[in-house]
Amino acid sequence: MTKIKFCGLKTLDDISFANEICPEYVGFVFAPKSKRYVAPAQAQKLRAALNKNILAVGVFVNENISNVAELLNADIIDAAQLHGSEDENYIQALRELTSKPLIKAFRINNFIPNYKLQIPNCFLLIDAGAGDGKTFDWNLIKNFQREYFLAGGLTPENVSDAIRTLNPFAVDVSSGIETDGKKDFNKMAAFAKAVRKENL
Repeated sequence: MTKIKFCGLKTLDDISFANEICPEYVGFVFAPKSKRYVAPAQAQKLRAALNKNILAVGVFVNENISNVAELLNADIIDAAQLHGSEDENYIQALRELTSKPLIKAFRINNFIPNYKLQIPNCFLLIDAGAGDGKTFDWNLIKNFQREYFLAGGLTPENVSDAIRTLNPFAVDVSSGIETDGKKDFNKMAAFAKAVRKENL
């Protein structure tokens, strides 16, 4: 059963859309350089309005470890997604401050040379880029055995093919459910419908 993650939610309208559709995960981006950035205070407001059955994931890029742990331990987010150059030492140090789930993201061009990389106590996310809506050749990871989140250029139109090809643990979408830079309820609903149809 492939799970759904809607990433880059910024507004209460976005939260309302998610509450109606009920993906397993939503993502709040805490990387200041991102156009989808939200400050911790805003994330706290969004989280308060979020359906309690949906897990909130914080997305970070080389963030100070104590800042990540603080957001996790304050229950503003349920999991941390690490999108920078965070290594096993970083993850171990974060593990000493929190027991919450961690997701380590890899861009596909950096992932293949480390194909058998095993980071303990951590989910993996495999991405084409950094929220730029680009896909990659899914055949590159077709035989990868470990559970992972698949990201990179997913849309309501291609997510069914992605699931049939790879059967990932979860699919992660951001730009593919946006229109003019804003979350689009119809695209979000269509994306979820396509995933759930494959799960039947």
